[in-house]
Amino acid sequence: MTSTPHDAVFKRFLRHPETATDFLTLYLPEAIRQRCDFSTLRLQSASFIDEDLRARYSDVLWSVQTTCGTGYVYVVIEHQSSPDSHMAFRLMRYAIAAMQRHRMPGTKRCRWWCRCFLSRCNQSVSFFLNWLDEFADPQLAKTLYGCQFPLIDVTVMPDDDIVQHRRVALLELMQNIFASAISAA
Repeated sequence: MTSTPHDAVFKRFLRHPETATDFLTLYLPEAIRQRCDFSTLRLQSASFIDEDLRARYSDVLWSVQTTCGTGYVYVVIEHQSSPDSHMAFRLMRYAIAAMQRHRMPGTKRCRWWCRCFLSRCNQSVSFFLNWLDEFADPQLAKTLYGCQFPLIDVTVMPDDDIVQHRRVALLELMQNIFASAISAA
């Protein structure tokens, strides 16, 4: 339930493909817009807003065919006049929840998602637009969450190297033994 009739109107308008197309062609980044076939917009019946926040926010989810398959555009509509300083983090959390629900069965790839935030709060009040900026050290956060994670594959390490790893060696050797036993079964 939205907090005012004004808020309900925003959501109702954005549920129409023609209005959504106008909105998305105005506000999506050019690099994303060029990849989208807006004639294929399909409204998805899903909401990822936390139950306790639905009076302040609502969301609309669209699927769209792109140059690399199906993609999604997720629009969060804010129904308050003061900004939420953690909105960037919340948008990322909602997008990941949506990705989890819409993973492609039988493939190793996720569909891409574009997040938009429609706000009527005072834009002179600053809040983060990138969820990584919410960390005390945004550059470290980018390194941790924007890059590949460290992979420690003990199945390709020679035992002689593992033995040199002091106290961790036993853990690595056990992992290697268990992996060998499982693959042999």
